[in-house]
Order: sequence, then structure tokens, then C-alpha cells
Amino acid sequence: MVLKISRLAPLALAVAVLSAQAQGSNEPSFNFSGFATVGVVSTDNNDGAYAITGELHGATKHKASGEVDSKIGVQGTVKLNKMFSGTVQLLSKQDGDGSYMPNVEWAFVKAQLMPSLSIRVGRMGAPLFAVSDFRDVGYANLWLRPPQDVYGQVPISNFDGADVIYQMPVGSTTLTAQVYGGRSKAVVQHTDIELKSEVGFNLTAEMDNGLTLRAGRIQGKLTVDSATLANLVGILRTTPFASVGNELDPTNKKASFTGVGASYDQGNVVGSFEYTWRRTDSYVPDTTGWFATLGYRFGKVTPYLTVSELKQDSSNVTNNIPTGVSPTLNTLKATVDGVVYGQSRNQKTVAVGARWDFYRSMALKAQYENVKPNGPGLFINTNGNFGQTKVNVYSLSVDMVF
Repeated sequence: MVLKISRLAPLALAVAVLSAQAQGSNEPSFNFSGFATVGVVSTDNNDGAYAITGELHGATKHKASGEVDSKIGVQGTVKLNKMFSGTVQLLSKQDGDGSYMPNVEWAFVKAQLMPSLSIRVGRMGAPLFAVSDFRDVGYANLWLRPPQDVYGQVPISNFDGADVIYQMPVGSTTLTAQVYGGRSKAVVQHTDIELKSEVGFNLTAEMDNGLTLRAGRIQGKLTVDSATLANLVGILRTTPFASVGNELDPTNKKASFTGVGASYDQGNVVGSFEYTWRRTDSYVPDTTGWFATLGYRFGKVTPYLTVSELKQDSSNVTNNIPTGVSPTLNTLKATVDGVVYGQSRNQKTVAVGARWDFYRSMALKAQYENVKPNGPGLFINTNGNFGQTKVNVYSLSVDMVF
């Protein structure tokens, strides 16, 4: 979502690194900045916990959580001369191991070969969504958090590799093209995930009437390092139902993620839309996600409405193990069904919220979400009673940049 308020993001994370730096001096310079969010979340349900994808701990009715949204990040950029610069960003937030150890989110060097052309090498933000580069900078976004029905489909946030960015004006429109390649890693509830041999592109068109259009795609080879799943796959491959094991196997399987979107920011009206789809050749299901947000500024207060949906298109697993033949096969079939059900990602959400810029470089946000999951959805630690009713989620946060 590219809003006027998001143009303040450079104050927090030097977003200018992504565009041509037109400084005339060859003298070295250094820029330091930071951002933070202090948030609390609660729900009206104890059968499952609300969390951002990848997190180990979430919020329930009986246990409000300050771990879901709270984070702090710092960033430094060294500009050696008109051509070369380097950026490092450290981020501390809850990870898939439940740790808050600061992580190197970005660490890259950049060569500005021409005003319109740059090359970067190192660790960079993965441009999977419209707000990928500042999705963790709450102050730069209208919502309290990006809509999880879309942003929760992919747990990776950066990649190690290289990219090329070309920017050019066409009339009153600025076109930016990015191509990149490398590998990404993430941890989801103690489980390591890796996307290797990844290649992707990201295209944006920013118009002077407040409209921005975006399209992007990434593809690679996905591996989920789960000993439990590997054991199940191994057992299945010793039976006549090896094909089920092959479909479950998440080792070095093709995976892709594609998205298109638009945002509008003119006068008091702000709005955004994204439509995305994920495809894999493993037990990680094929999904489609979308959201639409509309907000209106009343001075320093901006109320907004978001509707979104995450839909599972295919489980990618055909469980043809018969029942009633033997207790062993019954157990094996039930185990496979449990794995497939645990990956079910269907849910719909309606969210209303408001942002209040109550102080310089600080914003207070409140958000209410009504989530209707079918299966576990994006919730964690669910039990057999979950998914039968809607879940109300209540969130409050303070965002800041410094």
C-alpha cells in the first residue's frame, strides 16, 4: 500500500536506497534511522491463537499478547561516493523459534551505475507484496498490520542474492522494473523453510494522480525441513501408496508466488488492493488471497475498512489410502488427512480500524477484525473445536520512527 503516510518510510528505513541517489558530493556520508511498534492483541476464542504467519506464540481470549506485533528495527546506510553505498538493517521481533534475538534483515552493497540503473548484492527485502520493503514499519502503513489473508501466505521476508533495478519516466508516470535471484530462508514454528534457485521480478508504475500499479512474481525450489513429515513420507514410500508420499514430500519442489495490486492516495482518500496466488508441487497447498482497503483522512485521524479472503485452491495431495482394510491403513490414512487438514488455509476477514497521528513521528492505531476460518486458517495451536465459529480479534498499537 503506497500512501502519503508511507512516504515517511524513508525516515525509518532509508527507502531512498531503492532509488537513484542524486547527491553531487563524493564525500562519504552516513545515515542512521529506526522504527518500533508496541502492540497488544486479544481475541474472544480459546480454541486457537491469533498470530502472524511464522510466529510461535499468539493471542487468545484468556491470554492477550504483546508478542504478535511488537518489534524494533534500526538501519544504517553508508554512502561512500556517488556510485557505491551499503545498508544494514537489524530487526528484533518474534520469530519462528519464539526468540527476539536481533536478525540481520538487510545487508547489501549497492552500485548506482546510472541515475536510472542500480545493482545490489547481499541480503535484501523480498519484493513479494506492495509494501514488502516496509511491511514491518508500522508507522509507514495505514493498517495496524498488513492484511494477513494476503501477506500470511509467504513467511519469507528477505533473500540472499542480487537484483537489478531500472527506473524511467514515461510522461507523468514513473516506471520501475526489478529483476532478482537468490535464496531465502525462514522458520515457521520451529520448522526451517528454504526457497532455493529463486528468480523473480517486480514492476511498478507510479502516476502523478495518486494511482500506483504493481505486478510481481517469484519462483524457486521449496524445501520444508520437517523430520516428522520426512518419516511419514518414508513410510508411505514402502507401501503401494507411494504416490501419496511423493505428493506430501516438500523437498526441492517447485513453488511460485504471483501478485498484482493497485493503490490510490489523493486528497483525503486512500485505498489499496492486492490479488495474489501461491502454487507448489508439495503438501503446501495452492492458495489465492486478496484484500481491498479504503480509508478517509479527517485531519490527523484516518479510519479505514478492509475486506479480505484467503482461499485454498488445492491441497495438492490425493489421499487414496483405503479404509476398512486394516487398522494400519486406517491409521496411515488418518495421519495423512491430519497433515493435509493442518495446512488448510481458508478464511475471510472484515476489519475496521483507525490511525491517529497524535505526535510527530508517532501514531496510535486501533483495529477490530472479524475472522471466519474454515479449518485452522492462519491461526495456530488450534484444537478440534476451532473453525466452527467466527473469531473477533482486538488490536492496539503505537508505531514510531526515529
